[in-house]
Amino acid sequence: MLEGQFALPIGFDLAATFAFALTGALAAIRRRYDIVGVFFLALICGLGGGLLRDGLFIQSGPPAAFLDGRYLQVVAVAALVGVLLRERVQRFGRVIATIDALGLGAYAAFGTQKSLAAGLSVPAAMVIGVLNAAGGGILRDVLTREEVLVFKPGQFYVLVAFFGTVIFIVCGTLLGLSAPAAAVITIAATFVIRTLTVWLNWHTTPLGPPLPPASAPPPPEKNDPMPRG
Repeated sequence: MLEGQFALPIGFDLAATFAFALTGALAAIRRRYDIVGVFFLALICGLGGGLLRDGLFIQSGPPAAFLDGRYLQVVAVAALVGVLLRERVQRFGRVIATIDALGLGAYAAFGTQKSLAAGLSVPAAMVIGVLNAAGGGILRDVLTREEVLVFKPGQFYVLVAFFGTVIFIVCGTLLGLSAPAAAVITIAATFVIRTLTVWLNWHTTPLGPPLPPASAPPPPEKNDPMPRG
C-alpha cells in the first residue's frame, strides 16, 4: 500500500483541463463542427481520461470533475477561446505542449493511485493510469471516427504514460516512498522523457511489413433449378 496521498493541485488541474479542452476545441473547428460539437469535443479532450477512470472502471460515484462546477466552466471557456481566437492560439503551442508533458505524468500517477486505493490489482491500476493520462485523445478519435492516433506509429506518448505508472509503482511500493514523493519523481521523469521525445523526434515503428489483404471467400454456389443434359 502507498503511504500518504497525492492530490493534484486544483490550479494545475484546471490549467491542464483548459489546455486539453482547447486542443479538442481546435480539432473540432478544423473539422468544421458547430458550437455544440466544439464544446463536446473540448469536454471529451479535457475530462475524458477522468470520466473513463471514474465512470467505467472505479465506479465510486459521480465522476470527480462533475462534482466541481469549475471544470465544466473551464471547458466552456476553452471552447469559447478556441472559437474566438483560432489561429492566434497556435502561438501558444509550446505552452500547451509543456502543460501536456507535465499533465501526462501527473494524471498517470493520480489514476494509478486512485485505482490502487479502490482495491484494483497493480496491472489494472497501471492500465487505468495510462487511460487517465491519454483517454481524452482516444475518445476524441473514436467519436470523430478517426483512426485512434495513439495506436499508430509516432512520437512516444502512451509509452511515456505507461513508463510513468511503472515509476510510480516502483517508487511507492518497492522503494517505500510516500505517494506525493513518488508522484513528483513520476512527473519529473515523464516530463523529461516526453520533452526529449519531441526534441529528438523519437518515434515508434510498425511491427514488420503490412500483412497482405485477406482474400474474400468464394460466393456460395446456387442450386440450378433447370436440369441439364
